[in-house]
Amino acid sequence: MIKASNNSVSFENTEIAFLPKSDSELLKTYLLFKAMNNNWLVEKGMSLTKFALKIKLPGVKSVLKYSLFKQFCGGESINDCQKTIELLSKFGVGTILDYSVEGEKTDSGFDKTEQETVQTILQASKSKDIPFGVFKVTGLAKFSVLEKISAQLQQKNILLTHEDQESWEKTCKRVENICQTAHDHQIKILIDGEETWIQPAIDLLAYQMMEKFNKKTPIIYNTYQMYVADKLHQLKEDLQIATEKGYFLGAKLVRGAYMEKERERAKRFAYPDPIQPNKEACDRDFDASVNFCLENIEKIGFMAASHNEKSNLELINLMKNKGIDSKHPHIFFAQLFGMSDHISYNLAKNTYNVSKYLPYGPVRVVMPYLFRRASENTSIKGQSSREYLLVRKEMIRRKKMKNA
Repeated sequence: MIKASNNSVSFENTEIAFLPKSDSELLKTYLLFKAMNNNWLVEKGMSLTKFALKIKLPGVKSVLKYSLFKQFCGGESINDCQKTIELLSKFGVGTILDYSVEGEKTDSGFDKTEQETVQTILQASKSKDIPFGVFKVTGLAKFSVLEKISAQLQQKNILLTHEDQESWEKTCKRVENICQTAHDHQIKILIDGEETWIQPAIDLLAYQMMEKFNKKTPIIYNTYQMYVADKLHQLKEDLQIATEKGYFLGAKLVRGAYMEKERERAKRFAYPDPIQPNKEACDRDFDASVNFCLENIEKIGFMAASHNEKSNLELINLMKNKGIDSKHPHIFFAQLFGMSDHISYNLAKNTYNVSKYLPYGPVRVVMPYLFRRASENTSIKGQSSREYLLVRKEMIRRKKMKNA
C-alpha cells in the first residue's frame, strides 16, 4: 500500500505508476503499446481480426483475450473483475464497472444491458471500491429512435411511428430503473456521451433523471464532450436550470471520442460542423469547464475524465489554490483501465479521488470497444508513444535497481 504524500504530484514517477505490474506483465504491456504505436499495423491488424472473427477462425478469440482484452478489460463477467477491483483498491484507485455493450438492436438485448447495469450498481453498493456505475444509452435503446427524438428536440419535422413511441417509452423506463436503483443505493451513475445527432435525446433523459434524483446530492452525471463547440455554453446553461429547479448538476467532463465520424457526417449531410476548429479550442474549453465547476463546486459534482497530463495537473493546482481538499466529495478524476497508469496511481498516492473505467463483458460483445481503444490510441497524437515510453522507462529503472 502506498502512503499519502504532501509532495507535489508528478506523473513522471514510473515506480508508483507500475508498482502493481510484475516484470513479465510490464513487458507484455510494452510490446502491446509498441505495436499500437504503428498505425499501419493497427489498421491491418483490426481488418484481419474482424475477418477472422467473421469466418470464426479457431484461436482468434484466445489471442484477443490475452492481448487487447486483457490490457483494457477486467473480464467477461462482474465476478471476473473482482481480482482487478481489489488490486486497484490496494493502491487507492476506485473502479467504475462498465458493461461495455453498445449498438444493441433488440428489446431482449436492451433488457439484458439494463439488468447487467443494475447488477453493477448492486455490486457497487456492497463495496467501497466501486464509487460509480456507468451506462451507454445506446445499450438500452434503438439508435434510430434516439436519432428521431433528437431531431424532434431540435424542432425538425420528424414523425414518430407508434412503434418508435413505444420503443422510446421502454427506453425511458430502462433508464429510470437504473437511476432509481443508483439513487436507492446512493451509488453515483455516469451516463456516457455519444454522437451529437443522438445526444439531445440522451441529454433529455439525463436532465429528467437529475431533476428527480439529484435533490440532495449529485447521483446522476451527464457527459460533456468538449470537442463539441457549444458544450461549455451548455454546461453553464445546465447549471442555471439545475439551480432554478433545485437540484445538483452532475457532470463528467471529457474531450470526446467521435470527432472523425462527426466531421464526415456533417460534410455528407451538408450541415455546420459541430466540432471545435482545432485541438487548442477543445483544450481551452475543457480547462474552462473544469474551472467553472470548481467555482460552483457547492452546486456541481464533476468528474475530470482525462488522459491529458496538463489538464490533470491544472485541476490539482486549482484545487490547491482554492484550498479545496483532495478528497472533496464533488470532485473526481478518472482514466481508462489499461491506460495512463502514471496519472491514476500518482493521483491516488496523493489522496485524490481517482477511478479507472473497467470495461467487461463477453469478448465478442466488447470487440467494438477494443477496436476503438486501439484506433484512438493511434489517432491521439503521441498517446501510444507516451504509454510505451513510460513503460520502457520503468523497465530500465528496474533493471538498474537489480544490477545495483
